[in-house]
Amino acid sequence: MTIDVKEQDGVVVIALSGKIMGGPEAGQLNDRINKYIDEHKVKIVIDLAGVEWMNSSGLGILIGTVTTLKNNDGQLILTHVSDRILNLLKITKLVSVFDIAENLEEALQRF
Repeated sequence: MTIDVKEQDGVVVIALSGKIMGGPEAGQLNDRINKYIDEHKVKIVIDLAGVEWMNSSGLGILIGTVTTLKNNDGQLILTHVSDRILNLLKITKLVSVFDIAENLEEALQRF
């Protein structure tokens, strides 16, 4: 998994690629997200365009992120969610937990 972060219009945009399967990279992602929340940067978009697959560790990070952001008056929007990951969210009944946008432009307009 690779992590690329930029800020755009006061929103932290985290672009992920590869497989989100846990391990040290998942810990790095979690740490980076928590760092932004600690800095009161609570508008976050996670772009999943390059993500091939995600397991329970990846889902856990997303659930933890959305929960922490809501507790800090923030918002998480997922974008470029593939059919494969969308099906995973539906099967696990988590699709209603996340705000999902078609693309980055749509996500930024929601803040």
